[in-house]
Amino acid sequence: MATHQLTSLFDQPVAREHSQSLKYDGRTATFGTDDVLPMWVADMDFAVPQAISNALQTRASHPVFGYSLAPESLYQALIEWLQNTHDWQVQREWIVLTPGVVPSLNLVVAALTTEQAGVIVQPPVYFPFFSAVTNQNRRLLENPLRLTNDGDLSYQMDLDQLEECAKDAELLLLCSPHNPVGRVWHKVELHALLAIAEKHDLTILSDEIHADLVYSDAQHTPLSRLSLETESDAAASHRIITAVSPSKTFNIPGLGLSALIIPNQAHRCAIQTHLQHMGVSVTNPFNLAAFEAAYREGGEWRNALIAYLQQTRDEAIAFINQHLPAIRVIQPQATYLLWLDCRQLQLDDAALNRFFIAEAKLGLSPGAMFGRGGQGFMRMNIGTTKANVLAALTRLQAALAKRS
Repeated sequence: MATHQLTSLFDQPVAREHSQSLKYDGRTATFGTDDVLPMWVADMDFAVPQAISNALQTRASHPVFGYSLAPESLYQALIEWLQNTHDWQVQREWIVLTPGVVPSLNLVVAALTTEQAGVIVQPPVYFPFFSAVTNQNRRLLENPLRLTNDGDLSYQMDLDQLEECAKDAELLLLCSPHNPVGRVWHKVELHALLAIAEKHDLTILSDEIHADLVYSDAQHTPLSRLSLETESDAAASHRIITAVSPSKTFNIPGLGLSALIIPNQAHRCAIQTHLQHMGVSVTNPFNLAAFEAAYREGGEWRNALIAYLQQTRDEAIAFINQHLPAIRVIQPQATYLLWLDCRQLQLDDAALNRFFIAEAKLGLSPGAMFGRGGQGFMRMNIGTTKANVLAALTRLQAALAKRS
C-alpha cells in the first residue's frame, strides 16, 4: 500500500472506551472525571499494522498458550531492523529480552550498581527514571537539562555539570531521543558524553525506545553504534547498554516485550543472572508474535506514521503559535509528545493541572511529574487523529479566552 494511502488510515478514529484502556478507561481514577479528552499516557490511538494483527490472530488460532521460547527468527528480525533503520550491526549474543523498558531500567540499576551508588538522570525526564534509582536504594544525582532560546526554544545537556556528577556516579540513565522534551542528541553531544564516561568509569544505559519515531528534520544516532565509529570513542563502547522495543513505534506497549543490547559480556551475565533471580517471565505467545511481526513487516507502516505525526506536529505548533500566545511549545525532533511551556499563565503546578482538567477539559501529563525543570509545563500526546488534536487545542483556546 502506498505511503499516502497508509497515512490516511491514521485519520480513522478507533473507539477505545470500554477496552480496559488505561488512557481512556482510567480517566476518572487519574483526573477525577471522565469528562476530559485524554492526551496523557504515551500510547497512540491508531490501529496497529495489519501484519501484527495477522500474526496475533494466527497465533490465537492455536488452542494452546503454554510457556514460550523466543525463536531465532525474532532475534534476526531485530538485528535486521537495527541494521536497515539505524545502520547498526548488532551481534545475536548481545541481545537480552526483557519484560519492558521500565523493568529494564530497574534491572540494570540493580544488577550493575552497588548499594548507595550514584546514578545520574537528566531532568525533566520520563518519571520512571527517578524511581528506578530510588527503588534500588541508589543515590539520585541530577544533571538538569538547560532550556535555551537562540531563536527557538531547545534543550541542551549541561556537560560541565554532568562531569561533576560523573565523579561520584556509577551509571547514567540517558533518554535518547528524550522524553518529554523531544530532543534528538547531536553526535557532538554524544561524543562528549562518551568522553566523560570513559574518563570517570561510567556505565551508560541509553533508553532508545523512541529511536524509530524521529522526524525528517533530525537524525538519531544509536550511542552504541557511535562508540564504534572513532578510535577515541571505542574505549567507551563496552560501557554502553541500549534499551530498544517496538512498543512505542507500533503501538503495542501493553504486550510488554523489549530488549537490551549489551556488548559487554560481564554486564550481560550480571543482568541475565539478576533477571533469573527475579523469577520474571519475559515472553508469552502473543508478545513474541507481535515483536517479530513489527520488526519484520512494519517498516512501511512506520514510515507512514512518521509522515502523519510530522504533519500533526507542524499543524499543532502553527495553531499554538497563532492562537495561544500565552503558551510556548518546544518543537520535538522525535516522539509523539509536545512539551508545552505554560509558565506565562503564572499558575502553580496544582492550579495549572486543575485549569487543564476543569476548564480546558483536557487530560495531559503535568510537567512536574518529570522532575526539576518540569514545573509550569504540560506534556501533550499527539499520537491521535489530527481532528482530536485540533479539538484539544480549540478547547484550550476557549478556556484561555475565558480567563483573559
